[in-house]
Amino acid sequence: MTKDKKDSTGNKTGETIVRFEEVSFEYGHNKPILDAVDFSVRKGSKITIMGQNGSGKSTTFGLITSEKKPESGNIHIATGLSIAAARQVIPRNELDLTVREFFEKCFKEKIYNIEPKIDDILKVVHLSAPHDRIVKSFSGGQQARLLLASALIQDPDLLLLDEPTNNLDKAGIEHLTKFLIEYKKTVIVISHEANFLNSFTDGVLYLDLFTRKIEQYVGNYFDVMEQINVRIEKENRKNALLAKEIQENKDKANFFSNKGGQMRLVAKRMREKAEELEEEKVDVRKEDKTIRPFRIHSQTDIIGEILHISAYKVIKNNKFVERKTKISLRKNQHLLLKGPNGIGKSTLLESIAKGTAKGSTIADGIRVGYYRQDFSTLNFEDTVYESLLSVMEEQFEQTLRSTAAGFLITAEMMNTKIGSLSEGQKGLVTFARLVLQKPGLLILDEPTNHINFRHIPIIAEALNTYEGAMILVSHVPEFVEKIKIDEILDLEK
Repeated sequence: MTKDKKDSTGNKTGETIVRFEEVSFEYGHNKPILDAVDFSVRKGSKITIMGQNGSGKSTTFGLITSEKKPESGNIHIATGLSIAAARQVIPRNELDLTVREFFEKCFKEKIYNIEPKIDDILKVVHLSAPHDRIVKSFSGGQQARLLLASALIQDPDLLLLDEPTNNLDKAGIEHLTKFLIEYKKTVIVISHEANFLNSFTDGVLYLDLFTRKIEQYVGNYFDVMEQINVRIEKENRKNALLAKEIQENKDKANFFSNKGGQMRLVAKRMREKAEELEEEKVDVRKEDKTIRPFRIHSQTDIIGEILHISAYKVIKNNKFVERKTKISLRKNQHLLLKGPNGIGKSTLLESIAKGTAKGSTIADGIRVGYYRQDFSTLNFEDTVYESLLSVMEEQFEQTLRSTAAGFLITAEMMNTKIGSLSEGQKGLVTFARLVLQKPGLLILDEPTNHINFRHIPIIAEALNTYEGAMILVSHVPEFVEKIKIDEILDLEK
């Protein structure tokens, strides 16, 4: 452990509380995630974990909490350190719990008089809820607040947050940001939100999908991005100079080898020099791969109105309130649904997709493509291959595999069960399904959740050019700005 310093109150500061030493981890025998990784986390620091979908960010959290065990190497955790993690999503087996039961599960031992603790922590995350309310009845944004509260109620020395801004509205993100800036203990956060991260980060752990290493950087998010870009430019320049010198030595070697006699020895030395220079070339740090540009084609046999909405329900004071409207969507018309967490956006989208929404009518024969924020439209027991095949009208193998490859779905992933994928990979599979399905009505509920920020402009362009009818819910203004929106329905007004 690092030698400790003490502040004016005598408390230790700068103490190393987590250290990975040559840690390797893999799923099974054919899916390596981390390879001899080294990094450390100091007390009181605010660290961001970054990396491509599937690179092992959530796995790293699992190793810190001892939920997962490394194949080799050592993980040193400071003696007595309490750790709590706010997961990305509420596990399916906890959705039927009451609020009280959900928080009781956060503790290994029974906590007596837990009611005041629950009330206090719900105030911290700006959520009002009766303790007997069922967890699955909350909206996605409200569930995100419950997840954060489930970690905070434990008052841990080390707080682990996995995609905490997913499903949060603007007010929720602002509140979380303020909380993290003021938080006095150690925090490690996984997120793809650049501005959110930059507001509190003082260090970054970058998981490289290609080398399976973790690179450790000091500074805020934007500083680190600049450091990475400078490093790549430096490595490229060095390699370019070496390549030039290598070629010069090869050219001289070829020239002298034709002279005979002593010149052949000179040629040999030139070739050896070229080989030595080849060894000096560095592996340039690779950027995360991005998905290929894609289009979601609309079904072609559409004439006239696709969706008509004359009424809808919102949630006010835990009750449904009906409102009137007049919305008609035809081909190439995009509707943005707005409103704060808990007002009923996801509930409305689900009822429209299922055809059960009172006051909403979908034209006969229209295929509905539905991106649910919790991926419950996917069968978690299906393999990726089975999931993609199930939405295709014409089941052409080449089309399926080509589409999958565009979303970074490898041949190995094809045989993986949906339930074993990371949340980001589930998102990419869902987009691949939409491409193969060719829907006439596209319903998208927070489609950027869990998605690598490098993919988001490509997804925005695909939605922008979609020629069917579309309903979109998103709390990410930078994403919405890139998409053609013809009409806005604000559920709060």
